[in-house]
Amino acid sequence: MQIAAAGKIIEYLDGGKFICGLVNEAQPKRARLINQNGREVNLPLSRVIHCSETSWPLNSRDEQIRLLQATTETRQQLSEGVNLEDLWDLISEEASDSFSPRFLAELQFGDTVGDDTICALIRAVFTDRVHFRYRNEVIEAHSAEQVEQILIQQDREAQKLAIISHGADLLQAIDRGEKSRAAMDDTDLHCLEIIRDFYLFTGDAKEADLARQILKDGNFNRPHDPFHLLVKVGIWDRNENIPLLRQELPVDFSLAAIQQAEGILQRGTAELFDDPARRNLTHLPTITIDGPTTLDHDDALSLEEEDGNFLVGVHISDVAHYVRPGDPLFQEALARGTSIYFPERQVPMLPRHLSQGICSLVQGEVRATMSFMILLSPEAEVLRVRIMPSIIKVARRMTYDEVDLLIESDPQLMTLNRLRQQLRDRRLAQGALLLPFPDVNIHVNQAGKPSVQLAASDTPARTLVSELMILTNTESARYLADRMLPGLFRAQGPPRKRLVQGTDNDLFLNSKQRKMLSRGELLTLAKPHSGLGVSQYTTVTSPIRRLLDLSMQHQLHSVVRREELCFSEEMCKDFTAVITRTLAQANNVRQQRHRYWLLKYLEARVGQPMEALILESGPKRVKLLLTAILMDFDLPTPGGMTPEPGSMTQVQVARVDALDNTIRFDWI
Repeated sequence: MQIAAAGKIIEYLDGGKFICGLVNEAQPKRARLINQNGREVNLPLSRVIHCSETSWPLNSRDEQIRLLQATTETRQQLSEGVNLEDLWDLISEEASDSFSPRFLAELQFGDTVGDDTICALIRAVFTDRVHFRYRNEVIEAHSAEQVEQILIQQDREAQKLAIISHGADLLQAIDRGEKSRAAMDDTDLHCLEIIRDFYLFTGDAKEADLARQILKDGNFNRPHDPFHLLVKVGIWDRNENIPLLRQELPVDFSLAAIQQAEGILQRGTAELFDDPARRNLTHLPTITIDGPTTLDHDDALSLEEEDGNFLVGVHISDVAHYVRPGDPLFQEALARGTSIYFPERQVPMLPRHLSQGICSLVQGEVRATMSFMILLSPEAEVLRVRIMPSIIKVARRMTYDEVDLLIESDPQLMTLNRLRQQLRDRRLAQGALLLPFPDVNIHVNQAGKPSVQLAASDTPARTLVSELMILTNTESARYLADRMLPGLFRAQGPPRKRLVQGTDNDLFLNSKQRKMLSRGELLTLAKPHSGLGVSQYTTVTSPIRRLLDLSMQHQLHSVVRREELCFSEEMCKDFTAVITRTLAQANNVRQQRHRYWLLKYLEARVGQPMEALILESGPKRVKLLLTAILMDFDLPTPGGMTPEPGSMTQVQVARVDALDNTIRFDWI
C-alpha cells in the first residue's frame, strides 16, 4: 500500500460503507483527513483499505469535499459495472488463488487501471462476497465448493427475510380479522408453525430467532400475543392445553396401532372359548362399580360362599391378551405410560377401540379377563389365591352412588362391605395411612366455563373397590415375590414423622402428614409399602390405563401359564426408567392443567371472600389451603399477628390470570 501522505486519497470502511478521505496530515500510525461528508477524522492507518498513488493539492475545504464526492461517485459507478463472476471464471485456471487488486483490475478494466478502477474492484468484492474476499491487501478467490455454499447461504438468508416479511404481514392481517385459516396457503401455515413453536418452547424452538423477528416486525411484543393470534385464526382453542403441547406427549395413534386395534375388534371374542387355559366364569354374578360417566371399565367383582368362607373374584380386563410386547399398540403404551384425564378431555394410553370397546368390561358382553380368586375367612384373612386367565360376562353395572344406597340391603354388597372394613382395619393395624382428601371434580361446559365440586373419596362404595384392588395388587406382588421372580414393585419407606393414627379425617392433620411421607419408589424386587401397610405391592388392576399394570399382567400370564418369563430383571429395570419418566411427564401436565382450570374458576370470583385453612405460619409467610377447591398458596404474614395453624380465615382473590399462571390473594 502507498504511504498515506498528505494529499493522498484513502478509502476506509465506516459502518459497512466505503468512505473517501483526503489526508491533510500524516503521522506514524494515524492520518488526519477530511472525508466526503465534510467530517475531519483522525483515522488509524490500520483501517485504510486503499491509498491512492496520485497526490492531490490541498486546496480549500470546499474543493477537497467536492473532489472526494466526485471520486466516490466515479468509483461507485465503476464498481457497479464489475462482473465478478466472469472475472472468477477467468482466473479459475490460475495456479494461485491470491491476487493483487491491481492484477484483477487490469483483467476487468484493461490497460486503463488507476486508483479509481482498483478501488471500484475492491468495492465490488466487499459488496458481492461470493467469489472473492479481501484480506491483508490481497484478494483471494473462493473455490467452487465455497462459492456453492455461499450461494446456498445467501439463498437461505433471502428466504429468511421473505418469511419474516410475509409472517409479519400475516400476523397483522390475522389481528385485523382479515385472514382465516381456510384461506391460508402452505407459506402461511409454515409461518404460524414457527410462531406456535416459539410460544411453546421460546429459546429452545427450532427457529426461535426467526419467530422473534417476525413478532418484532409485526409489533407483537407482549408474551401472550402469539397465543391470542393462534386462537383468533383457529389454530388453537381459547383454552388450549399448553402444558400438553409443551411436553410433546403423544395424542394421536400411529396408523399401525389403529389398524391393529381394528383387527382385534374384527376377531371378536369367540376365540376365547378355544383357549384350554382360560376358565369360563360367565356364570358368576359379576358387577362393575364406577363413576356414572366411566366408559373404560377394567375391573369387576364377584362373591361366592365356600364352606363358610368367601371366595372373592376380582376380574381384571385381560389387555395383555390383545396388546403384546413388540406390537404397535404396546409401543404406543410405552410412549405414553398412562392415560391422562383432564376436565375437558382424555388422552388414552390405548385407542378407544380397545379402552372403551373390547377391553372394557361392558355389561352383558363376553370379555377376556385375568381373574384373581381370593378365598377369605369370615375375618378377611387370605386363605388361598388363584390367578387364572378367564372369561366373564358382567351381570350388573353399578355406580358408586347406587352402591352406597344399596350397601346395607343388598346381600352381596353387604358381605363385600364387611370384608372391606376388615381388610382396611388389618392394613391400619400394620401402619397404613389413609389420609382421605376430597376429590376435586372440575366440570367444563360447552362454553368453556368451569365449575368445581368436592366429592368424598372415602365413601363405602369407593373404599370397597379400592380395598379389593389393594388386596389384588398385594397378592399379585406376593405371588411373584414368593417365587423370587422379577417384576415392577411399588415401595415406600416409613413417614419421616407420624401425626395421624387410624382413620383420622382432619384436613389440617392430613395435609401436614402428607408433607412428611417418604418418597415412593418403583423397584424390580419387592419391598414394604408403608403408606398402604403391606409387605409388598404392585399394580395390575388398571391395564387399560397404565403401562405398569399391563406389563405386570404379562408377567403374571407367563407364570400362571407355565411359559417362559415374559420380562427378565434387566427388562424390568428398563421398564422402571420408562415408567418413571412417562409418569412424571403425565403428572406434571395433569397438575398444570388442573391448576389452569382452578385459576379460570377463580377469575370469575375476584374480590369475593373465600374460606382458607392455615397450614403453616411463620414470621414472614403463611401457607394456606383454599378449602372450596383445595388449592394451596401463601401470603405475607399480616402485621401484628401470627395466624394459628389449623385455624380458618378469609381471603380474597386480588388478581388472577390463568393463561399466565399467576394469582394473588389478599387478606380480608
